[in-house]
Amino acid sequence: MDTQTLWVSTSDQQRLCVKTFGERSKPALVLVHGYPDHQEVWEPMIEHLVQHYFVLTYDVRGAGDSSIPKRIRHYALPRLSQDLAEVTEQVLGDKAFHLAAHDWGSIQSWESVTESKFRGRILSFVTISGPCLDHAAFWMRKQYNQNKPKFFKQLTKSWYIAVFQLPFLAPNVWRLFNAERWANILDKLEGQSDLPLNQNIAQDGQYGVGLYRANFIPRLLKPRQRYAVCPVHAIVLTQDNFVSPELIDEVPQWAEQFSRVEVDANHWAVLSQPEHIANLVHKFIQKHNGA
Repeated sequence: MDTQTLWVSTSDQQRLCVKTFGERSKPALVLVHGYPDHQEVWEPMIEHLVQHYFVLTYDVRGAGDSSIPKRIRHYALPRLSQDLAEVTEQVLGDKAFHLAAHDWGSIQSWESVTESKFRGRILSFVTISGPCLDHAAFWMRKQYNQNKPKFFKQLTKSWYIAVFQLPFLAPNVWRLFNAERWANILDKLEGQSDLPLNQNIAQDGQYGVGLYRANFIPRLLKPRQRYAVCPVHAIVLTQDNFVSPELIDEVPQWAEQFSRVEVDANHWAVLSQPEHIANLVHKFIQKHNGA
């Protein structure tokens, strides 16, 4: 498998670590990781995707080998969307691409998927356990007025979001973690042992908190109407401990072409069921390849 590591300098002087896998002649697929992960989380899936695609991954700012912003506002969604634009422009040129993302990678990717400048650039989007924050805000308001049990169910899943707003406690708690301790948590969540280790977990967790602090309160207080510019497919993890499957119910009114599939798995299915998730991504893309 042809693998290359590149460095992309952004317009605000960050350096993003980018990796490519496979042959450039194949359709391009960009994968964006979540929190508290970095791009290596995709490697179990990439071995099943690279036969079909030229795969591009990158460490988002503050994660993995990419640089760490100094200010919380540098993690804002528009800036993260610009990172995707600059990475793909510098690595893919004017080639359109498919996009799949997990957790926070999906949250930040929604910002691009609902931006008109990406129309025709992003061919399709697969979202895994990462709702658009604007859509989630509208959903929460609707449930508060119409179905309070659903509203409070999601609140109980999202307790960590409130904790992450604390400026000193949240980042420093991650210093207590190491790869083995984090792996034990994932093994229990996924009901599976020996999942891949994240050797960078303490730093990924500590600095990635900025994603939550820069975006959740502004988006939940002032949600925007955000319409998808490409077909959207949701892989819904029915046992997800952090994101209610019901959140995806909001998406059809914001995506003209929308489909979904349910998987009996917890939040990190990209690690516990990589072949199955990769096959679902591939199956959806085949419907929209070259669209």
